[in-house]
Amino acid sequence: MTATAPTPSTARVRATALLPRLTLVLAALLAAFFAAAAPASAHAALTASDPTDGSVVATAPAQITLSFSEGVAMNGDSIRVLDPRGKRVDTGELRDLCSGSIIRYGTALRPGLPDGTYTVAWQAISADSHPVSGAFTFSIGAPSETAVSLPSRTAGDGPVAVAYGIARYVAYAGFAVLVGAAAFILLCWRRGAAQRPMQKLVVRAWVALTVATLVMLLLRNPYTGSGNFADAFDLAGLKAVLETKSGASLVSRLLLLGAAALFITVLFGSYARRHTSDDSGGSDGSEAAATSEATATSEACEEDAKGESDLVFGLGIGGTVVAGGIAATWALSEHASTGIQPALAMPVDIVHLLAVATWLGGLTALLVALHKVPGIERTAIRRFSTVAFTSVLVLACTGTYQAWRQVGSWSALTGTDYGRLLLVKIGLVALVVAIAYTSRKWTSRLAGGRGEVEVEGKGEDKAEGEEEDASDVSRETSPVAVTPAADAVPDASTSDTSTSDTVASDPQRAAQLARQSAARRTAREKQVRDADPDRAGLRRSVLAEAGVAVVLLAVTTILTSTEPGRAAELEAGRGSTATAVPDRAVKVTLPFDTGGQNGKGSVRLQLDPGRVGANTLHVWAETPDGKPLDLPELKVSFTLEAKEIGPLPVLPERAAPGHWTASGVQLPLTGDWRIDVTIRTSDIDQTTVQKHVKIG
Repeated sequence: MTATAPTPSTARVRATALLPRLTLVLAALLAAFFAAAAPASAHAALTASDPTDGSVVATAPAQITLSFSEGVAMNGDSIRVLDPRGKRVDTGELRDLCSGSIIRYGTALRPGLPDGTYTVAWQAISADSHPVSGAFTFSIGAPSETAVSLPSRTAGDGPVAVAYGIARYVAYAGFAVLVGAAAFILLCWRRGAAQRPMQKLVVRAWVALTVATLVMLLLRNPYTGSGNFADAFDLAGLKAVLETKSGASLVSRLLLLGAAALFITVLFGSYARRHTSDDSGGSDGSEAAATSEATATSEACEEDAKGESDLVFGLGIGGTVVAGGIAATWALSEHASTGIQPALAMPVDIVHLLAVATWLGGLTALLVALHKVPGIERTAIRRFSTVAFTSVLVLACTGTYQAWRQVGSWSALTGTDYGRLLLVKIGLVALVVAIAYTSRKWTSRLAGGRGEVEVEGKGEDKAEGEEEDASDVSRETSPVAVTPAADAVPDASTSDTSTSDTVASDPQRAAQLARQSAARRTAREKQVRDADPDRAGLRRSVLAEAGVAVVLLAVTTILTSTEPGRAAELEAGRGSTATAVPDRAVKVTLPFDTGGQNGKGSVRLQLDPGRVGANTLHVWAETPDGKPLDLPELKVSFTLEAKEIGPLPVLPERAAPGHWTASGVQLPLTGDWRIDVTIRTSDIDQTTVQKHVKIG
C-alpha cells in the first residue's frame, strides 16, 4: 500500500497565511521610517559666521569665516563665495582658524568687491562621518538682486542617500543577528550549532553584513559628494574615501568579518560535530561490544569534556573580541567619536551595541528555533530569558548616558527631531520589554510543565524520546495516520517481501518513499509543537517581540543619521542671537510685516562698537526690493532679561529717508541683550520685532 504525505495542519496554514501579511506591514513601516529620514540632517552644526546670515556690512570683509559645533573635514572647495551674477569671488584657499575647542575655518575674498548681495555655500564632512552643507547670504553696502539661487539639495540627500541608508540598516541588522545568534548558541543552546536552520541564520547574517559594508564603501564617495551613482566606481574618489576615518572603519570592518568567517567555520565545523556525534549514538551491536565501548567511553569522557570546555572558551573569547571590534568600527567613526567625553562615550557605545545584538539577535535565533527546530530544550529558553534580561539592564544604563550626552536638555528632548525620535525609541523599547515579560510568563509555564527534563549532553536523547512519545499520542488522535519511519525504506513489519524487493530494485520509488517519510516526520513534529499551548504561546509572543524589534532597529538607524539635540539647539541659536566681535560693530537684519498695505520690509541695525558703554545706533528701513522705506514712527529698546535691566528706550532721529541714528546708547553690562524694534507703517498698522545680541 502506498503511503502519502500528510496534509498540513490548520495552524500551519494560518501561520503561512499570516507571515506574508506581517512582512508587508513591517515593510510598510520601514518604508515610512526611511521616507521620514530623508534628507539626513547635519551633525556638525554651523554655530556662527562672519558676516552673519542676512547682514549688511559697510565695506567688503577680507575673509569669510564659519564656526562649527564639532570637528569637520574641509578642502579648498568647501567654502564658495558667489557674487550677484554667480561668479566665484573667493580665492579658494582654505584657512584653518581652529584654536582649542573653537572649530573655525575661513576663506579669503578677492579685493575690490562691489556693493551687492553675496552668497556663501559650504559643504564638509562632520567628525561623525555624515556630510553637512548649507548656504546663506550677506550684502556689502546695500542688498541687491542676485542671480544665485540657494541650493535645494543638501549633502546626504537624494537616491544615493536612500541607498546608503538602507545599507546602513542592513549592516546593523546583520551585525545584530550575527552576534546575537552566535551568543544564543554558545550561552543558551549548544546543540543548536548542529541545527541546519541556525547555521543558515548565522551565515546569512554574515553575508548581509559583508555585502552592506561593501555597498557603503562604494557609495561613500557619491554620498558625501555629487550624489551620482556613477561616482561609486571613481577610483580617485574611492582612494580619497579610504584616507578618511569613515573609509578606514569600513575597511577594518571587512577585515574583522574575515575573522568572523573563521569563527563561524569552527563553530559549525568541529564544535557542531561534537554535538552531532552525541545526538546520533548507535544502538546496533552485541552486548559485549556495547560493554567494550562503554569502557572506552568512560575513559575518554573526561578528556572529551575538557576538550569541549577549551573549545567553548576559545570560541567565547575569540567571538567577543571579533564582535567588539566590529562594534568599534561604528563607535570610532560616528556619534560617539565626537562631542563631549568621547573617551568614555566610545567604549560605552561598544557595550551598548553588543547588548543590542545579544538581545535582538538572540531573539531572532529563538524565533527561528521555535518555528524550524523540533524539540528545543526548555532549559535553553530559560537561559536566554536570563541573558535577555541582563542585556536590557545594560541597555538601560548605556542608553541613559548616551541620551544625556546627545540631548543635554529637556528642551532638546521635546523640541528637536533627535529628541522626538529618541522618545519614540524609548517607547518601542518599553513595548518590547512588556512583550518580553509575557514571554517570560510562557517560559515559566514551560519550565513548570509536565515532563520537564533538564538536558545536558546525552540527556538530550531522553528529551527527544519524550517528544516521540508525545507524537505517538498525537498520532492516535490525528485525522491523518502517520507511520513513524526513521529510514527511507518502510520497516519490514509494515511492508511485505514483494514491496521490499520492488523498493530495492527501483531507486526512483525509494526516493519517493524517502520524501514521503520525511514529510510524515515533519508533520508529526509540527503536530507535537502545535499540541503544546505553552510552546505555541511562547512562539506568538517571541514573534511579536521580533516584529517590534525590526521597527526599533529602523528607528535606531534613523537616529544615527539625525542631528543630535545639542547641535540642533546650537544651530537654532545661531539664527536668533548675533555674536559681538571685538572692535567690530554688531549688525543684524530683521524682517517685518505690519499687516497693512506696503507693510512688508526689513530693518537693519548697526550698533557701533557693540560693547559695554556708549554706542552709536544706526537703523535703516527698506522695502522688500531693497529701496529705502520712510516710516512714520520707529522706536528701539534694549533689555537684559538675565539681570532684569530694561527695557531701555531709544528714540533714534531721522537722518535721511529710511535712515535713523542715535548716539550715546548706553549698555551698562555684558550679556545677552534683547533688541526690540517697533515699526509703524500707517496710523493703525504697527508691529514689534526682536533679536538677541551678545555684548561683551
